[in-house]
Amino acid sequence: AKSGLEAATRQISQAMPIKTIDVDALTNQVGNLYEAVVILSKRARQVSVNTKAELDDKLSYFEGFENELDDARMNEEQYRISLDYETRAKPEEVAIGEMFDHEIYYRKSGEEG
Repeated sequence: AKSGLEAATRQISQAMPIKTIDVDALTNQVGNLYEAVVILSKRARQVSVNTKAELDDKLSYFEGFENELDDARMNEEQYRISLDYETRAKPEEVAIGEMFDHEIYYRKSGEEG
């Protein structure tokens, strides 16, 4: 199991490339860069909260197994679940992708709809 854990740790620690985004495209979608940043930050926060709740739900399964947690299989399963969430796209990346794919619904304050 140690070699699998080491490989997974190496996978996480590899440098992630920085992705540039077209700020003009964001501005054109919303009309104002600052509004786009606010929309993206609110959506990223929603994604983060939902992901955290999902992770907590999956890890809550292990709460009743205090004596069995010394078992390598239980620890490995918890590690695998945590690793899955660590390697997912960050909430900011998800929000930006959704914005470019026109998947975010937003409205300006004062608008009805």
